Amino acid sequence: MKTPSLVSIAKHRFPYVTRISSDDLTFINVGFEEDPPMGLPLDVSDEPDRYFIQLYDRTATQVDLAGKKVLEVSCGHGGGASYIMRTVGPASYTGLDLNAAGIKFCRRRHRLAGLDFVHGNALNLPFPDKSFDAVLNIQASFAYSSLPQFFAEVDRVLRPGGHFLYADRRLRDEIVKWEEELGDSPMTLTSEKNITEQVARGLEKNVSRLNELSRFTPAFLVKRGVARACRNLRNEQMTYRMYCFGKQ
Repeated sequence: MKTPSLVSIAKHRFPYVTRISSDDLTFINVGFEEDPPMGLPLDVSDEPDRYFIQLYDRTATQVDLAGKKVLEVSCGHGGGASYIMRTVGPASYTGLDLNAAGIKFCRRRHRLAGLDFVHGNALNLPFPDKSFDAVLNIQASFAYSSLPQFFAEVDRVLRPGGHFLYADRRLRDEIVKWEEELGDSPMTLTSEKNITEQVARGLEKNVSRLNELSRFTPAFLVKRGVARACRNLRNEQMTYRMYCFGKQ
């Protein structure tokens, strides 16, 4: 099955999701949970989105972002940007997305000092060279038309000593190409982890929240979709991985 392009998703699917969603839909990704449970301390207002947040927390805190200038590419509805800004303490955080409606949503929904949202393309980042100490990208690059071009853009906007914090999924027949592209990255791989089981566990625990957020999808269809996704993850039809790259 052909993966839809980023442009197609940004122009059609995600703007539609943005238009029909409530203000509670601030995350557009999967969940994450460990065994034993992470037990991540959260504010009461963040608790409903625990499993979404735990994926962001695990990916973003691979390095210390306190006092850093951070860019998130493909920030969706900004829930992760808001959480990281409020809890990790970067000097500034910029969320970029190709979905213009989503950026408007973010600007209205997440108003924090030091947090900004920009409309733009992951393959042509609208920032000068060496602008950021860290770049974050979660569950988005699967739809990019050129992963090498994205990596080159990340490398360009990172300062020396900066980090690229990355998590995504691939279907089984896409893994070889993905690994080749990861190996050709201009940045240096410092760590990688297969988090497929943790993502599947987070999805399973997230069913109730997904039902709350899926305003126009019957609960039985949400449950069926989650079960299918978890089967694909556990039978190796799909893999989910987390990486940290450094720039020399």
